[in-house]
Amino acid sequence: MAKVKIMETILRDAHQSQAATRMKIEEMLPVADKLDKVGFYALEAWGGATFDSCLRYLNEDPWERLRRLRKALPNTKLQMLLRGQNILGYKHYADDVVEKFCEMSIKNGIDIIRIFDALNDTRNMKTAIESTKKYGGTVEAAISYTTSAVHTVDYFVNLAVELKNMGADIICIKDMANLLLPYKAYELVSRIKEKVDLPVHLHTHNTAGTGDMTNLKAIEAGCDIVDTALSPLGNGTSQPATEALVATLKGTEYDTGIDLNALNELTTHFNKVAQRLTEDGFLSPKVLKVDVNALIYQVPGGMLSNLISQLKEQNKSDKLLEVLQEVPRVRADLGYPPLVTPSSQIVGTQAVLNVLAGERYKMVTKETKAMLMGEYGKLPVEPDAKVIKKIIGDAPRITHRPADDIKPELDKYRKDIEEYFEQEEDVLTYALFPQLAIPFFKRRLAAKQGIDKTICENGNMVHPV
Repeated sequence: MAKVKIMETILRDAHQSQAATRMKIEEMLPVADKLDKVGFYALEAWGGATFDSCLRYLNEDPWERLRRLRKALPNTKLQMLLRGQNILGYKHYADDVVEKFCEMSIKNGIDIIRIFDALNDTRNMKTAIESTKKYGGTVEAAISYTTSAVHTVDYFVNLAVELKNMGADIICIKDMANLLLPYKAYELVSRIKEKVDLPVHLHTHNTAGTGDMTNLKAIEAGCDIVDTALSPLGNGTSQPATEALVATLKGTEYDTGIDLNALNELTTHFNKVAQRLTEDGFLSPKVLKVDVNALIYQVPGGMLSNLISQLKEQNKSDKLLEVLQEVPRVRADLGYPPLVTPSSQIVGTQAVLNVLAGERYKMVTKETKAMLMGEYGKLPVEPDAKVIKKIIGDAPRITHRPADDIKPELDKYRKDIEEYFEQEEDVLTYALFPQLAIPFFKRRLAAKQGIDKTICENGNMVHPV
């Protein structure tokens, strides 16, 4: 077997899973040259929640971040995570927006786009897959792994075959909640490799402490690429540590060819970043501990950090266990969606509301209603009729591809931001996060005009925070 390839996640999922996506571009660039020379298969550097976080918290243009990373990492492929028809937002967008986003992502430096749908509804991945191929990107089509009565090995193997037929270049098993146990990983990878003549890429976490073993058994079954994270932001709710796997495979037929000493220099730098994230309150000790309850609650790393944050804001941190116990109940009520963005946020927020309100579904988010109405796609299991009745009443439910109801949107978005328009990418920024984009555009304009203050959403001048 050829050497196992490593995709390093330190620039994206590692800090998304552990530290609410708060790593700054200035903390990445100083070691970009070292990252570029290690010999990683790819660096996951963009997508997921980074786009939102850049605008919401870091006052960065996410497109400029991508361009700077591309320039600083000329020899390493850059990969991003894309939520199919949701792109990087939390709703479905028109096909013209999805296509333009894929085009501009590739134009600005992305090589590989990992495309998934939270419900494994392949209709929601079609436009993104076709657009990525159209503009010369590599399609890594992802299966959102979860467990339930319907989520069998046969189910996932058939999904892999379908994704290959849709144009996938690589099949990814996306185990966001660390639910894929080692021997099941061996079986699943073996079965997919029998049916699909494509590279298989495993993405798991170490939330329940089984991630290293899952990676190893997958590799023994023929997995070609695995995701790991450098140890300062590895393990716990993040990916298994890079250094440990490199050391484990060294001298074997699976040897990664990566030098541990080169990784050590990177570890020294990112230890300082992790220290800053801890001091600023973003890196919680709770996300670093092994939590075997993850196998029961099925909560992914990023979702867990969000739940902790939501409860902290409400001064209800003591309710975390109750919320974790409520998550699988809500998931069952909603038709067993895999817990990955945006369904993880929908299920998680609803679980928080159920616990804090003291009554299940006394308060219901519009996203929960939308999921039951079919606006996110086909649910794996038909929800209980009583739950549907209580949450949406007699509202009509859709069975077709949700995006079929969305008319082209790009021209409208372009017109909306005429006064702030500086680059084609701005239209996409506004399309995805209009409430964040306008204040960001105003701050950018003010900075260019030499105004040493930021502009808040209503246009008033305020001191920077």
